[in-house]
Amino acid sequence: MPQGVERSIRAGRGPSREIIASIADEQVPLLGRAGRDLAAEGLHDRLVGLGPLTGLVADADVTDVLVNGDGRVWVDRGRGVEPTGQVLDAADLRPLAVRLAGLAGRRLDDAQPWVDGTLAGGVRLHALLPPLADGAAHLSLRVARRRLGGVDALVAAGGASSAVAVTLRALVRARASLLVTGGTGAGKTTVLGALLAECPDRERIVVVEDVRELDPDHPHVVRLQGRAANVEGAGEVTLAVLVRQALRMRPDRLVVGEVRGPEVRDLLAALNTGHEGGMGTLHANGPQEVPARLEALGSLAGMPREAVHAQLRGALDAVVHVARSPGRGRHVERVGVLVAGAGGEVEVLTALRERPGGPEPGPGAAVLRRLVGPAEDAGSG
Repeated sequence: MPQGVERSIRAGRGPSREIIASIADEQVPLLGRAGRDLAAEGLHDRLVGLGPLTGLVADADVTDVLVNGDGRVWVDRGRGVEPTGQVLDAADLRPLAVRLAGLAGRRLDDAQPWVDGTLAGGVRLHALLPPLADGAAHLSLRVARRRLGGVDALVAAGGASSAVAVTLRALVRARASLLVTGGTGAGKTTVLGALLAECPDRERIVVVEDVRELDPDHPHVVRLQGRAANVEGAGEVTLAVLVRQALRMRPDRLVVGEVRGPEVRDLLAALNTGHEGGMGTLHANGPQEVPARLEALGSLAGMPREAVHAQLRGALDAVVHVARSPGRGRHVERVGVLVAGAGGEVEVLTALRERPGGPEPGPGAAVLRRLVGPAEDAGSG
C-alpha cells in the first residue's frame, strides 16, 4: 500500500478520490503531470474502484463480467459468455470481493459469505466466498449499459421489431398488467425499463427491487429497495414488506423488478384491487410456464394452487417474453395473453410471435385484440 494512503488510513480518513489525488500530487516532481494523473487513476481503481476489472466494465459492449474461483475472467458481450484470457491471482479475489461489497454498503465475510449489492454507476455486484464455492471468491458484475428512452429506443437497439413495438405501446396504453419473462441475461430488465418509459409523465411509478437495477426514463419514479439482515440477524426488509409499503404510496404503476418469492401474494392481491398496469419480471423459459412458476412462488407464501389461479384470473393480462439468439441477440420473441381454461385454471396463449419474415399471430391474437383495441391487431404494423 502506498505510504500516503497508509498515512490517510491511520489518520482515520478513507482513501477517497480527493485524498488519492492529493497523495498523487506528492509524486509530481518524480512523475510529472501526466504520470501523476496515471498514478492517481491507478490508485483509485485499486483502492475504491473495480481494480483489474475496470477496463472490462468500461467496454461498451460488455453486459456481464464473471470471475471464477480459479481467477479466470469471462464476459458477455451479447453473444453469450466468452473467456477474456485474463487471469487474476486467486489470492487477490477475496480482498477485491470484500472491498467491492463495502463500496456497495454490504457485508461480506465468513459469517455472511455472499452478497448482492449495487456499485457506483448502477453496476450490480454478486460475490460468493468459499467454501460455498470452489477455489477462491467468485464475482459477478452486471453492467447497466444504457437508459432506454422507450420502445423506439428498444427498436433502434435491435430489441424489438417495429411491428412488435406497436403491440408493446398498446399494452402500456391499455394499462395491461404484465410480466416480462425470459432466461438469465435475456434482457428482461431492459425491456421492462423501455415499457415503463412509455408510461404517461403524469403517472407515479413505484418500483420495488431486491437490488436496484431498473432506471426507467420517466420523470416520476419512486424506488424501494430491500435490505438484508444485519450481523445480529435483525433488520431484514423483504420484497413482500416493500410491496405492502408501496401500496400506501399511491402508485399509478406498481412494479416489482423481479418476482421470485412470497411477494407474489401481495403483488397479485394488489393487481386484483384496482392497481392496473402493474409490471414485473419473472424467470421463465417461455410464456406457457408462467402459471406453474407463479404456483411455485405462491406456495412459498402459503397459497394453495387454486388460490394462485383465482388471483391470476383478475391480476395479470399479458406476458412479454424475451429471448436471446445467436443471429439476433436479445429481443422480444413473443407476446402472450392469460386466459382461464374450462376448469378455471389460467393458461398463457401465444398472441404474437416474432418470425424471420415478420411477426405472426397466434391462438391468443383475438384476446390480445380485445385487450388493447382493434387498431392494435396482433401482427399489425
